[in-house]
Amino acid sequence: MKIITAEYLVSAVNAKQYPKSSKPEIALVGRSNVGKSSFINKFINRKGLARTSSVPGKTQTINFYLINEAWCFVDLPGYGFAKVSKEKKSVWGRFIDEYLHTRPHLAGIMQLVDIRHEPTADDVLMHEWLAQSGLPYLVIATKADKIPRSKWDKQKKIIKEKLALCSAESIMIFSAQTGEGRDKIASWVEELIKPVESL
Repeated sequence: MKIITAEYLVSAVNAKQYPKSSKPEIALVGRSNVGKSSFINKFINRKGLARTSSVPGKTQTINFYLINEAWCFVDLPGYGFAKVSKEKKSVWGRFIDEYLHTRPHLAGIMQLVDIRHEPTADDVLMHEWLAQSGLPYLVIATKADKIPRSKWDKQKKIIKEKLALCSAESIMIFSAQTGEGRDKIASWVEELIKPVESL
């Protein structure tokens, strides 16, 4: 997949602020500091489009990015960061839930997990929702450059068992530093948006 254009559209905290568009959207979910913004930037080969932060819990809005004027990445706030207040978590939870349940243009979801660590309870809950949602989804193990390649298979097995993935479900390994896995993930995106583009 060749990225010709990519632009930030809008940040939203409720449905009234969502872009008025019928273009397909692919949402990114994952715990705070899992690397969603870095994933977007590497995927589209733009260094600063999605803002990255070393402070977990920084992203507090749903951020929409228009890709090739044809579809959108939608970056949802990270979950599971302990230093965020319960009140703030509750607010985030409501508008994340609102987006996932009501957005008619949601074509698929990417769940990002850190390859270095066992998935958290929040990761497991999110994956259970994905498995029941009926939407296409993909599990992506980020930060692959942080561990030796020889440990990838072991960590994939741990993630697969913790999330209770079925044998048909695969985990894509990704590195925002090297671009590892980008082309395979792009192929998944192309298959997802192709039916919509052909209408």
